[in-house]
Amino acid sequence: MESFKRDTLIKVPAITLGFWIIKILATTFGETAGDTLSMSMNLGYLVSTAIFAAILVVLIAAQIKASRFHPFLYWATIIASTTAGTTMADFATRSLGIGYPGGSLLLLTLVLVSLIIWHQVLGSISVATVHEPRAELFYWITITFSQTLGTALGDWLADGPLGYVGAAAVFGAALAVLALLYWRTEVSHVLLFWAAFILTRPLGAAVGDFLDKPITNGGLAFSRPMASTVLIVAIVALILILPQRAGKRVARPDETLH
Repeated sequence: MESFKRDTLIKVPAITLGFWIIKILATTFGETAGDTLSMSMNLGYLVSTAIFAAILVVLIAAQIKASRFHPFLYWATIIASTTAGTTMADFATRSLGIGYPGGSLLLLTLVLVSLIIWHQVLGSISVATVHEPRAELFYWITITFSQTLGTALGDWLADGPLGYVGAAAVFGAALAVLALLYWRTEVSHVLLFWAAFILTRPLGAAVGDFLDKPITNGGLAFSRPMASTVLIVAIVALILILPQRAGKRVARPDETLH
């Protein structure tokens, strides 16, 4: 019985179309909610990051402590990581004065270092092996860094000649290419997952900026709190409507499933 319980403790969702839809909405919400606190409420990037990071730490601890997959807890943690990622990226690229190229390079390095250490310690970076505290901790650290990197990339492209819609189109096209590679080639599905996970964040950043930035800057000038409210309602509705199930566990190289 104990072995059976251990083998079924998978606390991340199955990777389905519904997963990606909710993920994109969550990243868009992260952009509008992060900007609401740091800009609309004038708390600044550092204070906003401290608030979101504290919430994120609490939720990660709850996620690791949980005995099984809980959809609302999982997605709340994703949302916390993407809001924290928004303000952390803005702090890195704007407050630190290193700009979008410097911030993106720094954050890409953190993502790669996280993945490399994860692989060195546990032998796999597949989300299908995320079932025990060490793997979960690496998973959430990598996700937070990837959300932060995605914000910097999205803002970098959206603030250039392409604008918000053009940037969203570029990242959407990149995700379509990854989908084709997934279905038509033998490219590692693990690497494609992490590439897609990173790219959904700048897509959300571009869409979020398009929603709440001034019309003169190419946005729709929606209220950030209103846009955030609509997005969170849509996310909750989809979690309730779309099937939410835990992903199937795959053994790491150092494990044997019973």
